[in-house]
Amino acid sequence: MKNIRKIIRINEELCDGCGLCVPDCAEGSLQIINGKAKLVADKLCDGLGACLGSCPTGALEIIEREADEFDEEAVEKFLAAQKVEQTKTPPLGGGCPSAQLQTFKPAATPCQAANVPQAIPTADDTPSGLAHWPIQIRLIPPTAPFLQNADILIAADCTAVAARRFQEKYLDGKVVMMGCPKFDDAENYVDRFTEILKNCNLKKITILIMEVPCCSSMNVILRQAIQKSGAKVPVEQVTLSVQGEEIERKRW
Repeated sequence: MKNIRKIIRINEELCDGCGLCVPDCAEGSLQIINGKAKLVADKLCDGLGACLGSCPTGALEIIEREADEFDEEAVEKFLAAQKVEQTKTPPLGGGCPSAQLQTFKPAATPCQAANVPQAIPTADDTPSGLAHWPIQIRLIPPTAPFLQNADILIAADCTAVAARRFQEKYLDGKVVMMGCPKFDDAENYVDRFTEILKNCNLKKITILIMEVPCCSSMNVILRQAIQKSGAKVPVEQVTLSVQGEEIERKRW
């Protein structure tokens, strides 16, 4: 049944798809679709506007219009279905090869073999320092053995292209989890990091992001996961300029 009531409206011209509003919607009625925030269904929005304060561009507002009544039962079913979908992980022994868990010893660089600290190898065939596969956040299950007692690098996808010395400077000795907080499912990230924080006894987390606004939502995602998990783990945030220069490093 439709009635005139308060409901969220999204100005797509102002929306930059940062995704900061998504975790603040407890009903899950907001999602990032094709780079823009979208209202999934009128009946999932309670019209209270908890998401308004998280939008950096002012794209969200509460208006009154004809809409389906808010349906709490529908919200519960929707969230339950999302939970099931988000916790699905690819089979470890089959399916897409990109999802098969692998752990391997990263090859020593010429400088590491010679025990030369902070030396930068220049050979084109410098071996990779990557010690596991996969690396995408969405493909790494919280039960992955390489997460236990790990020093984790959560890196926004663009950082690996922007930073010329990504591996030497940021990856060495860390488990890397890469993703895009703008285009990927923020709520899935929150749930996945929550489970990892609860069960993996992490030593430290480093967040590597770009200076662009949409990247800052990775901080929001991790803060929510830490709050939900109750875990205590040191976090260092490193921010790169769009030209790959390190412009900020801070702990929180």
